[in-house]
Amino acid sequence: MTEYDAIVYDLDGTLVRLDVDWGAVRERTETVLTDRDIAVGAADIWTIRELAADHGVLDRVDEIIAEFEREGARNGTRLSLAEELPHTVPVGVCSLNAEGACRIALEHHGLDGHVDAVVGRGTVDTVKPDPGPLLAALEQLGVGPEDALFVGDSDTDRVAAERAGTAFEWVGDRTER
Repeated sequence: MTEYDAIVYDLDGTLVRLDVDWGAVRERTETVLTDRDIAVGAADIWTIRELAADHGVLDRVDEIIAEFEREGARNGTRLSLAEELPHTVPVGVCSLNAEGACRIALEHHGLDGHVDAVVGRGTVDTVKPDPGPLLAALEQLGVGPEDALFVGDSDTDRVAAERAGTAFEWVGDRTER
């Protein structure tokens, strides 16, 4: 089924759709910063996260995001690409979502037995598009970047794969087969 020695998937928007109210997440994380007189303006959640890191409150902001993600994982929906699993090669997940939320979603949708490695936000010190999380997943799978495929739904996923030296495929390209 595959010409690769391993396949790594993004999670949200790829295998499952987490049911997260990102507006509420932004509101709660913004409060952490504004309570400390840190202006966030129209910043998106990931820029708020960077501001939080710059001001020493990243742990608090990440816990708020993870809380919403864990709940969203319990209420999310399984996507059609999940029907590809299992594979005959090792499978990993590499996500911007918190690792705990990834594990909840995989278990909730009966995919955890088909996934050999899970790397989420907090597993390593960096997040996509930095290649570190993808490389960590590949290391857990025992496969080099040149022998793996990363499947995702965002430009962040594509850039992470490019930086890691890993082949990339869009979710839509796989589901249109």
